[in-house]
Amino acid sequence: MRRWHFEILVAEALDELPRRFRRHLRNIAVVVEREPSQALLEDMGLWPHGTLLGLYQGVPLTARGFSYGNVLPDRITIFQKPIEAMCRTRDTIKEAVKDTVKHEIGHYFGLDDEQLDELMEG
Repeated sequence: MRRWHFEILVAEALDELPRRFRRHLRNIAVVVEREPSQALLEDMGLWPHGTLLGLYQGVPLTARGFSYGNVLPDRITIFQKPIEAMCRTRDTIKEAVKDTVKHEIGHYFGLDDEQLDELMEG
């Protein structure tokens, strides 16, 4: 899949988030990269056999104090190659992108996986 097409899937996944989440997204960049570097995988303890579909880098909303501010944007990176490698069709790629975006947005909000599953349904 071409990069621009994959980026459209990421944008669509963001647009499909429930409004109650979208309206609270501030100072966050969502980017697509081809794949995580070996150094990143090593830092996360995933090398040599693990994979990474997405990554949240920042301070979750639940961990921000009163003095939090004047900082660079948080960053969510969605990795195209690992997602495509685990999927066989465009529809499964789209679903994997959607799930990965939700998961990383959940980290932004400080949610664990169980909370994210409950709240994203509505």
